[in-house]
Amino acid sequence: MDVYKMFNWGLLTLTFGLLIYLGYLSSKYMNKSEEGGFLLAGRSLGPFVAAGTIVATGFSGWGFMGSPGVTYQFGAIEVLGNFFFAPAMMIAVLYFAKFLQHRALEMGSNTIPEYIAQSHGSGAMGRVLQGVSAFITILLLLVFLTSQIKAVGLLGAGWLGIELNQSAFLMVSVIIVYTMMGGLAAVAWTDTVMVCGMALAAVIILVQMLTSVDIGTWEASLNAIDPELLNPTTGAHYGDSIGTVFLVLPYAFLFASVLPYMAVRFLAMKPDVKLHKVGVYVAILGALLSLIPIVGLYVRMQVPDLADPDMAMPVYLERFMHPVIQGVITLFIIFAMKSTANSLLHTVASATSHDLRLSLFGSKAGMGQALMINRLAVLVLGIVALLMMLYAPPFMLSWLGILGSGTLLASMIGPVFISTFWQGSAWGALTAMLAGFFISGYMMLFSDVGWLIGPLTGCVVSAACYVGVSLVTRRRKFIQLT
Repeated sequence: MDVYKMFNWGLLTLTFGLLIYLGYLSSKYMNKSEEGGFLLAGRSLGPFVAAGTIVATGFSGWGFMGSPGVTYQFGAIEVLGNFFFAPAMMIAVLYFAKFLQHRALEMGSNTIPEYIAQSHGSGAMGRVLQGVSAFITILLLLVFLTSQIKAVGLLGAGWLGIELNQSAFLMVSVIIVYTMMGGLAAVAWTDTVMVCGMALAAVIILVQMLTSVDIGTWEASLNAIDPELLNPTTGAHYGDSIGTVFLVLPYAFLFASVLPYMAVRFLAMKPDVKLHKVGVYVAILGALLSLIPIVGLYVRMQVPDLADPDMAMPVYLERFMHPVIQGVITLFIIFAMKSTANSLLHTVASATSHDLRLSLFGSKAGMGQALMINRLAVLVLGIVALLMMLYAPPFMLSWLGILGSGTLLASMIGPVFISTFWQGSAWGALTAMLAGFFISGYMMLFSDVGWLIGPLTGCVVSAACYVGVSLVTRRRKFIQLT
């Protein structure tokens, strides 16, 4: 093992120790309530921690690994699409978080599936809604988690000089440990530490690229390779029309507002948190991290014949950074991917241990028993996600991420987003979830309409089903009563 690999192992050991220590410190929130400590960090997140965990989770793995790969393949249109996430997240914080937070606090909702059930009635139908939404969440977020584990495994393998499977096992093991210890509080605190490192990495990367090559030469080289890289005539992976890239803005807004692993952060903020402060932090951090995909254009100019576009970031670090700086930045990127992976794992475990349990058995467990079940779910599902990554067929990281998150978004838009402003019925919520799930999933898997058209079409159909079925069932109920 050379000196630089030893340096990388030393960095990793120190930071793993820090993350586990944060998990230990955050375990005190386990005593805040029966399950709210593990599931919602005792509703204790302040402005900076809330913004840090939102941005870290939203930008992380796909932002540092998947998005540079997509930019390498399709060009600057991905940079524009990626940039829409920062304002979208800020808008979600400023104009939606308070509605969701207050309503969930009034009902005592600890998860998004529980929020869906409580806001659409109680009894048997409420349990059905909680169970169906939990099942959809588990299935689709495990798909997304698979892409995150592969991303962090790929990067860690080259950085540490070990095999992909060994790297993935190492990274997932640490995520499991601190998430089991501290629940959402551990996830949020570690995310905040990670996003600071991510921001520093973004600054270093931008300085290196902009000082190492003339912009005019960069432009001429890319145009010589493929004029579509800088001057696209289509929306590439977003759709046939170049205008489809602007669909990223509404998609990203709904992404931040509706997806269970994002929206749960709104529920976990302090009831009196100043949302304008959260929004400012989100805007600053998000805008900085939005520039990372430019790495894909830089590598396309320097190394135009990569067999695997997803290797754009690892190749960039290996060829264009000093080994010590490479080691530090790679650590920060691993942080980035971990921040989404731990959020996904926590949400999947919560949907399993809390929502499925309440849906199937109805009764709540005591605090000690519930905490044990929650922690056991983290362990089991972490192992399941690792096995899924090991045996999954080849896939592009960003595509798999959108398959999971986009389809989940289409499933949840009605009962989570629309219900905040217009209350539908339980049957409307159930129909909307199933319609969004099947429409988006089918279009992503079996059609060639672009990566955003499928989920957004699913959102439109799901929203229409939510409103339409709710109106029909209300009218039928009214007729029966009269």
